[in-house]
Amino acid sequence: MTEAARRLRGVLMMAAAVGIFAIMDALMKQLTGSYPPIQIACLRGASSLPFVALPYLLTRRLHLLRPVRFGLHILRAALAIVMMWGFLWALSRASMADTYAVFMSAPLLVVLAASVILGERVDRQLWFAILAGLAGVIVMLRPSVAGLVSFAGLAALLSALAYAFIVVLVRVLSRTDTTASMVFWYLLMLSIGAGALAAPGWVPLHADHWPWIVAIGLTGWAGQHLITDAFRLAPASLVAPYEYTALVWAVGIDWLVWQVLPGIRMIIGATIVIGAGLYLLHRERQRP
Repeated sequence: MTEAARRLRGVLMMAAAVGIFAIMDALMKQLTGSYPPIQIACLRGASSLPFVALPYLLTRRLHLLRPVRFGLHILRAALAIVMMWGFLWALSRASMADTYAVFMSAPLLVVLAASVILGERVDRQLWFAILAGLAGVIVMLRPSVAGLVSFAGLAALLSALAYAFIVVLVRVLSRTDTTASMVFWYLLMLSIGAGALAAPGWVPLHADHWPWIVAIGLTGWAGQHLITDAFRLAPASLVAPYEYTALVWAVGIDWLVWQVLPGIRMIIGATIVIGAGLYLLHRERQRP
């Protein structure tokens, strides 16, 4: 396979992964009318776990799932519970497009998290991009004269912040642990942790929701597989911008399923956030 073909395949896989994850999120949004967000977070992890673990069990490669830095896996799972709860709470009270738009501040927050945890240097231009992106988030949160903001937007922002720290932890874990190990323990600990928190208010599962839950597990596994291969086949600076196409998927699904379109403030704010994120990717590509 030529280098150009590899890059094209990577881009197509990223685009497919983003679409599949959007379908998974739409399925989870549908379930928010019947179950608490923390319970859906548990179901998200548990439903994908068999698809991840079974291939390694059948091929007797379970040694690849062995964790090296177990403490970091626990910390990552705790952040994942916060991330999933915030994201699902926002989805239960806002449209997919509105939730996605705020969550797209995550790449900007990753730079901040890397600066705090890894000591990575952030120059003046990057600080400008971060502040501009956060200004876009403020526009989307719709603060009023009375100081009121969109609580769904704040939940999505909390989710994005937790995700940013997860990304930094993945950078650290990838130095010692396999990708299979990171995915497996992420899902297992998410299932156990979110399940324990959901247990006191657990809502019995409806029989007609089981196909949706299986579909969430399958799409979660497929999306993760595709996005991993996308970054393996093509440079991150080439495929990462296609993550922003998630907003297109969200707007389309919102319109088709719930007949909802984003407001002008959300469009303006999302444009600012995406522009700042693309500038960060441009700077990353220019780095020697």
